[in-house]
Amino acid sequence: MTGTLTERVSVVVPAFNEGASIGTLVSELRTAAAWREIIVVDDGSTDDTGRRAADAGARVVRHPYNKGNGASVKTGIRNATGDFILILDADGQHRPADAVRLVARLDQYELVVGARSGVTQANAARRLGNSMLNAIASYLTEQQIPDLTSGFRAARREHLLEFLHLLPNGFSTPTTTTLAFIKAGYSVWFEPIHAGVRDGESKIRLGPDGVKFFVILLKVITIFSPMRVFLPLSLASFAIGSVYAVWTIVTQSHVTNSSVLLILLSVIIFLVGLVSEQISSLRFERRDQ
Repeated sequence: MTGTLTERVSVVVPAFNEGASIGTLVSELRTAAAWREIIVVDDGSTDDTGRRAADAGARVVRHPYNKGNGASVKTGIRNATGDFILILDADGQHRPADAVRLVARLDQYELVVGARSGVTQANAARRLGNSMLNAIASYLTEQQIPDLTSGFRAARREHLLEFLHLLPNGFSTPTTTTLAFIKAGYSVWFEPIHAGVRDGESKIRLGPDGVKFFVILLKVITIFSPMRVFLPLSLASFAIGSVYAVWTIVTQSHVTNSSVLLILLSVIIFLVGLVSEQISSLRFERRDQ
């Protein structure tokens, strides 16, 4: 069954200045299984990434300039001809042998994510950040998510195309696809993997990209599970305003403006959350019944 599946899988590898590792990765992928095709999206690299990928046997699609990891993934999905898509980074962190295990799950699941163990996720700061994101995502989806940001994943192409318009051009494509699949009710599996040390330097900068991830997380919250955030805030504001109102009535024999404003704020937050929830539901309605 796995052999049959791999022959229907298009492998998509977004790559930007990964000349040191891309040739070896493509060769190892070709050794691991008989894929339908291996597509390397050269995201405007200034080194020999494209040439090395082509020499190793990949089909290379080149961006005229650097657009971002997410944009490269979208280009790969659009150019793929397989029924299934396997996405992995070009930096050497992911073992091609693990790809076969991910693909083997596609006969049961619409999305399979390579979940890295905590000890294999870069440095301590990155592990802490990923743990926080995993906890927030688990809360929003009411489902345990062990690795939200893993770029190693396999999915049915038709379902990825459904959410293509939601995917950003930057580094949060894994986050968005995971939450989108869960929100849409598709079956998602997290396959334990071991991530190696990447070749070269990471393209993610802790300072600037950390702020971008925070902004993206806020967008993701409002897109996928707004009431999971707005409702607690509304209840907290109402509770504080009510308690303060009771306290001022007892101690000062009147209700202060602050109490009234907090209670009104709770109502506004609840209504905004309600509208956001309806918009979120409409966004995920199937267009092709």
